[in-house]
Amino acid sequence: MGARKIIYGIFGQRAGSVIVGTWNWLWGIPVEKGGTGAVMVAEESLRTMQETVQRLTEAVATQVAAYQRAEQKYMQKVREYQALENKARLAAQRGDQEAARLAMSQALQIEAILGPLKENVETAERYVNAAKQKLAREKERLAAYKSELSNLKDINEVNQVLEQMTRVNNSYNIDSAKSQFEAAKNAIQARQLRSRAMSELSEDRSEQIAAQLDEMAMDDEISRRLAMLTGQGSAPANLPMPDLDFEKRLP
Repeated sequence: MGARKIIYGIFGQRAGSVIVGTWNWLWGIPVEKGGTGAVMVAEESLRTMQETVQRLTEAVATQVAAYQRAEQKYMQKVREYQALENKARLAAQRGDQEAARLAMSQALQIEAILGPLKENVETAERYVNAAKQKLAREKERLAAYKSELSNLKDINEVNQVLEQMTRVNNSYNIDSAKSQFEAAKNAIQARQLRSRAMSELSEDRSEQIAAQLDEMAMDDEISRRLAMLTGQGSAPANLPMPDLDFEKRLP
C-alpha cells in the first residue's frame, strides 16, 4: 500500500495505475484466469477508486468554499452599493450636494464591478454543481463496485469449492483403471488365441490322421473280438495260437 501511494505521488494517478498493473503482471497475478489473483487486482482497483473519490471530495469541498467566499464578497459589495446609494439619497435630501456626489461616485464604482462579480459567482456556482453531481455519481459507482466486489469474492469462493470438488472426484476416478484393465484383458485373450493358433499350426496333420485311423481300427478290432467271445463273431483268420506242449518239451 505504501509503495503504491509513493508511485501515485511521483507518476500521477493514470501513470501510477499502469505501473501498478504492470507489477501485478510481473508478479504473476493472472487477471484473465479469474481466480484469487483477479480478486486481488479488483481489490486493488477498488482501493484506487476509493482514494480517487476521496480526492474528488476534497476538491469539491475546496470549490464549494471558494464559491461561498465569492458569493459572500458579491453580497458584501451589493450591501456597500446599497449603503452608498442610500447615503447619496440622504445627502441630496439634506441639500449636501458634495456629500451626495461623493457617495454616488463611490456607488457607481462598486456598481461597475457588480456585473463581473455576479458572472463569476454564477460561473462558480455552475462549477460547484457540476462537481457535486460528478462526486455523487462517483460515490454511487464506488458503492456499486464495493457490492460487486463482495459478490465476486463469493463467486470466487464458490469456484474454489467447485474446483476442489472436481479435484477430489478426479482423484477417485476409476475410468482410467478400467481402461487399463480392459486393455490387459484383451491383450491376454489375444495372446491366448495366438498361442492356440501357433500350437495347431505346429502339429503334423498327417500324424493326426494316422493316429485317428489307428484308433478307429483298434476300436473295430476290440468290438470284433468281443463279439467272437460271445459267439456272435467268427474267429480271426491266421490267428497265431499258443504252443501248449512247449512246457512238456522242456528238459
